[in-house]
Parts: sequence; structure tokens; C-alpha cells
Amino acid sequence: MAEFELNDFRQQLSQMSDETLIQKAKQEQNNTALDCLIDRYKDMVSIKANKFFMVGSEKDDMLQEGYIGLYKAVKSYNNQMHNSFKTFAGLCIERQMITAVKNSNRKKHIPLNSSVSLNAGAYDEDGDTQVIDVLDTRKTGEDPLEIVTKKEYFSVVEKEINTSLSDFEKQVLTHYKNGESYSKIAESLNTKTKSVDTAIQRIRKKAQKIKNKIETE
Repeated sequence: MAEFELNDFRQQLSQMSDETLIQKAKQEQNNTALDCLIDRYKDMVSIKANKFFMVGSEKDDMLQEGYIGLYKAVKSYNNQMHNSFKTFAGLCIERQMITAVKNSNRKKHIPLNSSVSLNAGAYDEDGDTQVIDVLDTRKTGEDPLEIVTKKEYFSVVEKEINTSLSDFEKQVLTHYKNGESYSKIAESLNTKTKSVDTAIQRIRKKAQKIKNKIETE
């Protein structure tokens, strides 16, 4: 195929829907259609790669995992079973990255640097203290604010948490992550310190449910 014709063909593909490109990539073994999909979602892969980090690795490693997840999404997508491909692809990309980070951490027996799941050890993989436990100072003996601000939830877990929290709980957690004390949060939100403490306990319980859900997946 001449270069002009190839460019014209790519231009036509770029106007097609995700579902049409997937069909061509799967049924017609059209690599150009697959390349078009990859190009269409490369920014998504890059953005998600920035949220994850494997100790001793480079961003390129996470990008590679992201593209593997995207490729799996193309191969397994079924518009009769799944919602939009964009949503499905995002989920597959994140799952692939999460798996890579967990495997990396398991092999190295060291904590994640800037990403950690709710069911991971807060300090080391084999430790008894889990990330969800840092919200309970009775178990850790430390200010949970200091821990939460040092560690980031996986984006997929953050979405689960945000979905489950009330508006008030979201506000409390936002202030909490910013390093504010219970009394400061109460003052900022014009509420009682006890209400802040109760909200934190509710957040922890919801985080526990999410942890259990993740472990059974």
C-alpha cells in the first residue's frame, strides 16, 4: 500500500468508533486498527502510569504494563457485556499496573514507594499493620495523618472509596490528608470534634469493606 493510501486509510480509521476499531482488530486482524486504538488511548496510559510506581523501576516499565492492559482490553472487550470501551480499558490498564506493582513488591519484600493498596502492609509486606489500620491510632500509636500523607491509595481504590463516602466524609478526609488536626477540621467544617472522629471511624469501616472486596476478587 502506498504511503499516501496508508495515511488516508489511517485517517479513515481515526474517525471510527472504538467498537468498530476493536472489531477490525479482532476479526480482521487489522494491526493498523489496533495501532489507532493504542494511539487514541496513549494519554490515558501515560496519566495512569504517573499514579503508580514500582520500586527500582522507571516510568517506562509502568507504561509497558499499561499498554499490556490496553491490549488485553481490546482482546477481551464485549460490548454486550461491558459498558463503554473507554471505561473498560481504564479498568484493565489499572488492574495490569496494580498486578505489576504487587508482584514487584512481593519479589523485593519491601514496601511500595509511592503507591500502596489498602490490604498491603503499611510499613512492610509481611507486617501486621495494614494501611487501613493507620486510620486507627489505637493500633499504630502514630498520627494517621502522617502515614496517609506519605502513602497514596491506588487510583482504583480511591475511586471505590470516593464512591462510598458521603459529602461530609469526603470533606473530612480531604482535610485529614492535608495534615489538619481533628479540632482544626472541626473548625473548618463548622462541626464538633466528635463528629470528625466519628466520620474517620466510618471511613475506616468502609475502607475495611473495600479491602475485603479487593481480596476476594
